Amino acid sequence: MGSTMLLKDRAILVTGAGQGIGRGIAQAIAEAGGNVALIDLVRDTMKETERLVEEAGGKAIPFVADVTDVEAVRAAIDGTVEAFGRIDGLVNNAGIIKMGSALDLTPADWDLHFAVNVRGMMTCSQLAAKRMIEQGSGGSIVNVASNAGKVGYPNMAAYNASKAAVINLTRTLAAEWAEHGINVNAVCPGGVATPMLRKAAEWAAEKFGGDPEEIYETMKPHQMDRHVEPIEVGRVVAFLLSDRAAIIRGQSINVDGGDTPY
Repeated sequence: MGSTMLLKDRAILVTGAGQGIGRGIAQAIAEAGGNVALIDLVRDTMKETERLVEEAGGKAIPFVADVTDVEAVRAAIDGTVEAFGRIDGLVNNAGIIKMGSALDLTPADWDLHFAVNVRGMMTCSQLAAKRMIEQGSGGSIVNVASNAGKVGYPNMAAYNASKAAVINLTRTLAAEWAEHGINVNAVCPGGVATPMLRKAAEWAAEKFGGDPEEIYETMKPHQMDRHVEPIEVGRVVAFLLSDRAAIIRGQSINVDGGDTPY
């Protein structure tokens, strides 16, 4: 099988697929021959992702769902199986970040980060794994963590901690579900050209002063001197979803242009 068709005819569910990294992942899956079920909070945000998937030769079906809503996630997985006949992979990309100092962090903001970034990821993984086990053919799960889960950047305490939890859960699920033929890995992006990164730059400009565009331009991998594009992350994810990644298990792979060497 050629490298461009690593996911030929496979059905992959991607959360947070309306923009940013999720959109790049969906596009890369289609490039690799796969079909994509999309989850996001807003229907309109998924229309451009659908277009890009179809342009790349794949089929896309959208589901409006909140990953913290167990029944909504279950319905999206059922809909994926109904549309494509099966579910072969899951990408847990949905996530949130609220910038602020650790001293000002509220219990509500802490809980929100863990509800979306960790509990939502676990809910989607658990329900998808159960369907994969019922199918008897295994599958692959890729979690979008962050280099923030390894580094611990200032003014992102809850986000850092939630992504560290994703990294640890990735190891745990890989170990538990290997016997069912389910491979679990994670990627750790850094300075990716996304709306989320721009919002972080805007927050920094408002908090500390400066031009948000200039701050945004500094938030890129130093070795590359440019931002990582979402589809570049997506192509690594597509590989990890494929059979060729069978010897990569429970890993959290940096896709941050060399910024994090561990």
